Amino acid sequence: MRAVVQRVQRAEVSADGASLGRIGRGLVVLLGVGRDDTPRDADALAEKLSVLRVFDDAAGKMNLSVADVAGEVLVVSQFTLWADCRRGRRPSFERAAPADQARTLYERFIATLRAGGASVAEGRFQARMAVELVNDGPVTLLLDTAEHR
Repeated sequence: MRAVVQRVQRAEVSADGASLGRIGRGLVVLLGVGRDDTPRDADALAEKLSVLRVFDDAAGKMNLSVADVAGEVLVVSQFTLWADCRRGRRPSFERAAPADQARTLYERFIATLRAGGASVAEGRFQARMAVELVNDGPVTLLLDTAEHR
């Protein structure tokens, strides 16, 4: 699984002009599921995200997790994180998971976050969405479970 994680002051995702999810201070997670991803990847990524120390402590050092700051998480599916742009002018998505597999792991990732106590908002799987956010820092991180297999 691949995730682009952004520390935000606030964020919102909408589709067809209607708000789907909104958070205040916290993390926006753009989540891509690959063909080789498993439930173990979804759980490991959710657990990593829950304890990732990306918020400033009183000394201004990134030393606090989203739970430590009572932050929220907004998760948006984004299969384009698996785009291969090495050839031609059109991205290939062969390494992205099929929709059924991706939906199952996307939902598992969210369920694991919630089971750990996170307040989670989400987009709509397979919808064309608009994501608005105010990046705090800016802080943007890339996480990939394949790097830890």
